[in-house]
Amino acid sequence: MSLTDEAVIHPKNRMMMMVTLMMATVIHWTDMTIAVVALPSMQGYLGASREQISWVITSYVVAAAITTPPAAFLASRFGRKNIFIFAVGLFTIASMACGFAQSLHQLVFFRIVQGAAGGLISPIAQATMLDAYPRAKMGSAMATFSIGTMMGPILAPTIGGWLTEYYDWRWVFFINLPIGILTLVGVYKYIPTIKDMVRMRFDTFGFILLCTVIIALQLMLDRGVSKAWFQSPEIIIEAGLAGLCLYMFIVHIRTAKDPFISLAIFRDFNYSTTMIFGFFMGVTMLATMTLSPSFLQVLLGMPPMYTGFLMIPRTVAMLISMQVVGRLVNTVDPRLLIFIGLGPQAYGYWGMSQFNLDTGAYEIITTGLWQGFGMGLTFVPMTIIAFSTLAPMFRTEASGMMNLTRSIGSSIGISVMVTILARRSVTNHTYLRDFVNPYVEPFTTLSPGLLLEEGAGVAAAINGEVLRQATMIGYANCFYVLAFLTLFTMPFVFIMRKPPPLPLQMPPPQIVKPQPPSSSDMAPKSAIDPEPA
Repeated sequence: MSLTDEAVIHPKNRMMMMVTLMMATVIHWTDMTIAVVALPSMQGYLGASREQISWVITSYVVAAAITTPPAAFLASRFGRKNIFIFAVGLFTIASMACGFAQSLHQLVFFRIVQGAAGGLISPIAQATMLDAYPRAKMGSAMATFSIGTMMGPILAPTIGGWLTEYYDWRWVFFINLPIGILTLVGVYKYIPTIKDMVRMRFDTFGFILLCTVIIALQLMLDRGVSKAWFQSPEIIIEAGLAGLCLYMFIVHIRTAKDPFISLAIFRDFNYSTTMIFGFFMGVTMLATMTLSPSFLQVLLGMPPMYTGFLMIPRTVAMLISMQVVGRLVNTVDPRLLIFIGLGPQAYGYWGMSQFNLDTGAYEIITTGLWQGFGMGLTFVPMTIIAFSTLAPMFRTEASGMMNLTRSIGSSIGISVMVTILARRSVTNHTYLRDFVNPYVEPFTTLSPGLLLEEGAGVAAAINGEVLRQATMIGYANCFYVLAFLTLFTMPFVFIMRKPPPLPLQMPPPQIVKPQPPSSSDMAPKSAIDPEPA
């Protein structure tokens, strides 16, 4: 349902509504990656392994993915505003609980609650934003709104690094308290009370199938490395369960009378194709945000604050390109903007694949600028194409599915990159170790007495450096894969259909005040001022 049909929104209130929705979106997407820089500190304090501490990230992503699809049903049943208040409030409380956690199990549990609340925030916020603006202004409005969506995971490592170095890792969660309170005030004051147009039934069986697919898939990806993948019966069971439930879910939504997900949204060709692109964007973006801090801190020995500082240029480039694309999207084919934006991203990933242990700030900043600029060019046109031909009544449900696809892509991307890093590091270590012998330089310069007197210490130091070099090559392999995935999606951009042209001129602005119904006209009057294009 469009807000323009149901509520009187003054232009000033509309701007405050955008600010409120952006704050809610920022805290959700920021918490996906803000803890990445603090993971080494959490790992040491909680006594967790590298595999276990990664649950702090993946548990949040999986919980958000599970609760994203039901957002449309809850909005139609209880109203967007009520669900929004509930989600933001629960998110804020769970954030505080994460900060007070005393064990890994407590932290992961509260991260699940936090992610479940965050999964409701993003689709409702996006649908509300799309409904609040006429189509002629949708490009510039979505460019501004997307700053919150994209800025969160990109700016998060900078904030997390500063808080971890100068305060404590718990403050990456405590920082959500003031933002959450301000968001609740904004939601209560500026977002209209409205229910979606379609009264939906909740498909319990379909929801259970979808949850099973997501949980089984994530368990398989998280535990695959430590369990030697399909050599373990556990991984085989999890993969089989995910595949079986996915098949049953597809059959169910095609045959059920009231399926969990409406098939009508998938009949829109542009929406379906942009979902695929959203998946790959989730894979590349969040995987990069996860790999970069560990690379800079563990291998290059940079402090958390400096690590976050080096990621600021990526954010600045993204903000600039988003403002540019907001002005171009009404006159330039959005497909062309997406195609152009993928190029700088691929170039940035390729530049990261050339990193080594002597890489300095210049190379890190340069590759970040290319990636940020490309991301800003890609995200807004993709959203415009996805919703340009979709019926407004499906916007909440479609926003939920779009965010679900991106969340699943993010989760898969993190797990796959961690797997590639672990495997390639071991393989590279084995390969490089063969070149470590007394007959290969520079080992020929070592005196035999040194090797005899301090053989164990020297051997340990040499093995440590070999492992360090092998891990560096593993990171380079991951960045190379991300560059290839980005290039792989470029030819498929023009499979999308060009969206219909935007209206060139809108009626003059007017604000219609509510009038009591008369006997001759019992229908409600116009709801919102149609602003000029």
